[in-house]
Amino acid sequence: MRAVRRVELDDPIGSKAGLLAGYLGIIARNANLLPINYESWHHMPDSNKNQALDNIKERFALEVSDNYVKKALGKKWRGHKSTLKKEYFKKNISQEKLRNFPPGMLRYQWEDAVRFWNSKKGEDRERVGTTSRKKQKFTHTAGSKSFACVAEDEEQSSGQKVRRLQLFDIIHRKKDGSSMTTEAAEIMKLKDKKAEYEAIASRGSSVNLDDIHNRIITKVLGPKSSQQYMPSRNQAQAEVQRLKDQMAQMQVSTVEHIAQLKAEAASREAKVQRKYEELQLQLRAEATAKEAEAAAREAEKSKNYEELQLQLQNMMKMFQQSQKSPS
Repeated sequence: MRAVRRVELDDPIGSKAGLLAGYLGIIARNANLLPINYESWHHMPDSNKNQALDNIKERFALEVSDNYVKKALGKKWRGHKSTLKKEYFKKNISQEKLRNFPPGMLRYQWEDAVRFWNSKKGEDRERVGTTSRKKQKFTHTAGSKSFACVAEDEEQSSGQKVRRLQLFDIIHRKKDGSSMTTEAAEIMKLKDKKAEYEAIASRGSSVNLDDIHNRIITKVLGPKSSQQYMPSRNQAQAEVQRLKDQMAQMQVSTVEHIAQLKAEAASREAKVQRKYEELQLQLRAEATAKEAEAAAREAEKSKNYEELQLQLQNMMKMFQQSQKSPS
């Protein structure tokens, strides 16, 4: 089993780092482990990713995190799909040519991928990718070598620690020493600012050298794009702060949501109570009306009974009088 070390940038280094990178490429091209007929790496099932990760762990003793390996696999997988598309895909490909799928590829995966690339969603995604690449400000010269490996090689050569600004300078310079882009040149123009910051640090300020380099690159790149040049300690601190802010926002949102739910529950309860009271009033009114009707009917019956009784008495009297009369 090959041991793979890591450094501050959280990338693997050492003689086995190249072997790991190559093996990641082999796994990424394995159609059985990581099929290409998923729209994106995010759609790839975790079961496939974990199976690929287990395969790698059987051959390498990794000091890098599982998330790093999966992220690197995703990059290799996307690169593999991009190469296949560039070399074998043409829009509106015929059914006959569709059956001639690339070597090592499974037919159903290739057909699914071609259908997606020909779809509106696939074309929209391609346009977005093209636009994003045109907006890319920085092109580095590290090639397939990770930034961490570049930094380690430089440290072994010079015997000094390579910091962010120096690493940025190394990987964004052409062979003739000129900067790759105007933006890269802008960062290097801030060397005077670096000297100013270092002077402050030398006077016992709480600003350390890592913070100096962070400030310079972040000033030009912005906080998001500068993350890839940040040591893992700084990344972790920034991530912790981001998560704290996110948790605080979630807590506020949760409290507001609970208050809203309570208010809605109280409103529903009030509506139910009003309906109940209205129903009670209606039932009482109906009961009172029925009692009044029953009383009226009873009074009518009593009146009729009394009238009948009176008529009967009168008839009896008349009969008795008729019996007493002389014949």
